[in-house]
Amino acid sequence: MTTSPIHVIGGGLAGSEAAWQIAQAGVPVILHEMRKDDSSGKVTTDAHQTDGLAEMVCSNSFRSDDWQFNAVGLLHAEMRRCDSIIMSAADQHQVPAGGALAVDRDGFSEEVTRRLEAHPLVTIVREEIAGLPPEAWDNVIVATGPLTSPALAQAVLDLSGEGQLSFFDAIAPIIHLESIDMDKAWRQSRYDKEGPGGDAAAYINCPMNKEQYEAFIDALLEGPKAEFKEWENVPYFDGCLPIEVMAERGRETLRHGPMKPVGLTNPRDPTVKSYAIVQLRQDNALGTLWNMVGFQTKLKHGVQAETFRMIPGLENAQFARLGGLHRNTFINSPKLLDRGLRLKAAPRMRFAGQVTGVEGYVESAAIGLLAGRFAAAERKGGSLEAPPPTTALGALVEHITGGHMDGGSFQPMNINYGLLPPLEAPKVDEEGKKIPLKERGRAKKRLMSIRALKDLDAWLAN
Repeated sequence: MTTSPIHVIGGGLAGSEAAWQIAQAGVPVILHEMRKDDSSGKVTTDAHQTDGLAEMVCSNSFRSDDWQFNAVGLLHAEMRRCDSIIMSAADQHQVPAGGALAVDRDGFSEEVTRRLEAHPLVTIVREEIAGLPPEAWDNVIVATGPLTSPALAQAVLDLSGEGQLSFFDAIAPIIHLESIDMDKAWRQSRYDKEGPGGDAAAYINCPMNKEQYEAFIDALLEGPKAEFKEWENVPYFDGCLPIEVMAERGRETLRHGPMKPVGLTNPRDPTVKSYAIVQLRQDNALGTLWNMVGFQTKLKHGVQAETFRMIPGLENAQFARLGGLHRNTFINSPKLLDRGLRLKAAPRMRFAGQVTGVEGYVESAAIGLLAGRFAAAERKGGSLEAPPPTTALGALVEHITGGHMDGGSFQPMNINYGLLPPLEAPKVDEEGKKIPLKERGRAKKRLMSIRALKDLDAWLAN
């Protein structure tokens, strides 16, 4: 009996990884890539330069390769355990970059292309899929990335019933809870108003006096701003103006907008009214990550942390994600996808890569890896659960399909330890020696990484 092929749309890192995982599982796969360079003409995107599979557009870095103390390094290690073509090709074409994993971009893309072209169960078709895939394709993975073709994007939008699919991210920074100084900040909702869960202290509040506020406004106005690529043509929407644009409209604008102090009282000094207050809202179900409300920004990353650490209570803030404003295309995954990355409105279609709401090359490939394994298991008559959320792979699936607090404000995210269930920071090491207080956070990361790899091995064994 001949096994029907699985179709993968998009030959970027996610699509290439998905196709590899499917083929390695013994299932035929057809990989559709719209970029081509031959006698029939050249089709590219605004960002790509070649027709190679897994072309890296913006950077040649996979970031840190340290599995013990860095979440993306942990993700590298997990993907290597899962026979990732992306990690294998990256390792083969690595270039010196200290503790980071950086690659020769051309060699890396050529290696991925060569391996997929040589695989007996992989067929590569150079064509654009305009609109929804044909109904005859009963098992499809859409891995079209942030530059999804307009026809396919519109078709998915119509099918999902969402009002918007392709738009520009206005991203606010996200902070690890444990790095917030709660001796200065406090929990309270404005006017002590209870939320749907009955919590009248749903926000963390960081107070500012007039002098602190004025210095902060100066830093916003003077800080270097990110420039956009010509093809991005980034618009501003009234509901998501960058904070520095609001500051440019008047020095008092922010304290009458996202930094307004009304309805909030500092319990440590209740008779003194704060001049301005920065609020943070819980961002994930675990309660480990908190979003700076209304703080979308185009400040360059190099100055963001320095500027935001001027805020009382955030002097030692550790950022899971810095802010930004850029072009992107992604679906509202917590609302639209199930835990198997299937579109609820059309379960024959899975989504993978950056279009699902993960950020970064490695994260995109990781979701492609899982989508490929899920699809192959289904084609073979079985099913496959996602890895446990204690793993980096499982934590990414958890975030995009259910770990986010509010699907209406869902935003892309890199892998970080805040997405994994927390552990208590150890006080002694494996030899029983006391760990200095400033080193306990690092020791906790190592324990979380060890737990993740152990749990992933158990998942693979089963």
